[in-house]
Amino acid sequence: MFDQTFVDGTGKTHKSWTVVLSFAGQMLAIGVFVLIPLIYTDVLPKASLTTFLTAPPPPPPPPPPPPPAAPKIVKVAPRQFDAGKLIAPKEIPKNIAVIKEEDLPPPVSGAGGVVGGVPGGVPGGAGGVIGGIIGGIPSAAPPPAVKEAPKPKTPDRIRVGGQVQAANLIKKVTPTYPPLAKQARISGQVRFTAIIGKDGTIQNLQLVSGHPLLVAAARDAVTQWIYKPTLLNNEPVEVITQIDVNFTLSQ
Repeated sequence: MFDQTFVDGTGKTHKSWTVVLSFAGQMLAIGVFVLIPLIYTDVLPKASLTTFLTAPPPPPPPPPPPPPAAPKIVKVAPRQFDAGKLIAPKEIPKNIAVIKEEDLPPPVSGAGGVVGGVPGGVPGGAGGVIGGIIGGIPSAAPPPAVKEAPKPKTPDRIRVGGQVQAANLIKKVTPTYPPLAKQARISGQVRFTAIIGKDGTIQNLQLVSGHPLLVAAARDAVTQWIYKPTLLNNEPVEVITQIDVNFTLSQ
């Protein structure tokens, strides 16, 4: 068999009409399969066809906007007076207010009473004063008390110059010239800052300047000095002053 089909080639066909016939048969079969659904349309589901053929419903319309708020009407009361002048009304008012004043109370009957007197007064009185004293005479208010000015406080300590305070010196002790300083021919001034107590004695003595060989002798002499007490507003006070002690070779 294989020899006849593939080797020798005697079993092959070379007729073209068989090819055309086969092609025509295939096209006929395809056409039948295409026409069957078109002919029998009632077999297709209607629900699916309607969904394809009909358009979707439109969306619901938006809600209407809220109505605008009614404007408030403010009634302006017409002014009757402008800068102290009466203004005539522009329209006649419908209602006119009637102002009725209350009647005054009748006068109190009494012997010798005065119209307009104090209610509940004594008959025959000459007209009292509300809040006053019967038969009393209003007296003037007492004058306000005058406050005395406070006295200035006297300070406990003041500062006085050395030359001024020297005039108040009662007892002055002359310092002894140190022999060693005299042999070395040392002279000069020793200066102290002192506090003179209320009794006139030296309370505190502080060295300001001076030669060391002269300080001890000057200190011993100044501590014995006595001053006249300083008075301020007739009261004794402490005094801060400056004391100078001079040493000369001719002393």
